[in-house]
Amino acid sequence: IDECREAGIRAIMITGDHAGTALSVAVRTGIADEHSGVMTGEELDTISDASLAEHIEEYSVFARVTPAHKVKIVKALQKRGHITAMTGDGVNDAPALARADIGCSMGITGTDVAKSASDMILTDDNFATIVSAVREGRSIFANIRKSVQFLLSSNIGEILAVFAGLIFGWASPLTATQLLWVNLVTDSLPAIALGLDPPEKDIMEKPPRSANKSIFADGLWGSIIFEGLMIGALALLAFSIGVNVFSSLAAGQTMAFAVLSVSELVHAFNMRSEKSVIRAGIFKNMYLVGAFLLGAALEAAVIMIPALNSVFNVVPLTPLQWLITAVLSVMPLVIVELQKTVTEFFTKIS
Repeated sequence: IDECREAGIRAIMITGDHAGTALSVAVRTGIADEHSGVMTGEELDTISDASLAEHIEEYSVFARVTPAHKVKIVKALQKRGHITAMTGDGVNDAPALARADIGCSMGITGTDVAKSASDMILTDDNFATIVSAVREGRSIFANIRKSVQFLLSSNIGEILAVFAGLIFGWASPLTATQLLWVNLVTDSLPAIALGLDPPEKDIMEKPPRSANKSIFADGLWGSIIFEGLMIGALALLAFSIGVNVFSSLAAGQTMAFAVLSVSELVHAFNMRSEKSVIRAGIFKNMYLVGAFLLGAALEAAVIMIPALNSVFNVVPLTPLQWLITAVLSVMPLVIVELQKTVTEFFTKIS
């Protein structure tokens, strides 16, 4: 119950027991306090739907109710814009389970009718399992959002690098084979690893997300565009250095290819948390660490092994070129960490 409250989830007791008994149990479990009101089935019979919706948030305990009253309560909560989850086990609970946004039936004591009408079956009949399901659901949604943000920002960076070369009349910074490699290896491995990211510690301390909110809400599009421009700019800078400083188109393309690939691998760590990933822990997701090491090793092999670099139209880099490439590749972590720090600072003072 406490974890529900921290997560912005309100627990309501609906029972057929006496009002005094219901309130006593509700107080002991933290659902209500001693001064809370209890609405009985008799009152539910006399109150209109509109009036119930108006006062529904004043009550956390409903006693002496019938299955029909459960449906009335669910409708009132939904009318106030709440997403409702209703638990039940009997045949008469089926209408309320079906009406609720998420019907949760009991797997042990529940009837087949209740199970059929529900969206989720609790195999252990334990309320705490619902809370665990909420935590898992929030984690899954967060990981999907991380993967989408990573993939879109990375692809925007790739598009920018190629498009800018065409606009300014340069030779193409990247070849088709190199772009295909980036999409198949550099993008896919971290995206899969982000899907397996462990939940953040405070995931159950955040308020519920509105059902009407897009996955791109809360400034995600802005972050994607900023990060895409950053990755693309770093790849173009590497290309420019290779062409203008080292006077080699092949070196420029190789450096752009390496920076684009490795910077995306580094950037994947930025996706782990909206806060500082250094504080969140870079090594908390070993799948992501493995994806980074494997991706970096494959990228190095493509550039350094003669049989492979001819296929990808790259050339071996000198130690100085590798150093420049490495510095540019870690810049996404540095830049995004600075951006998160500045955002967090202004959020606190506001």
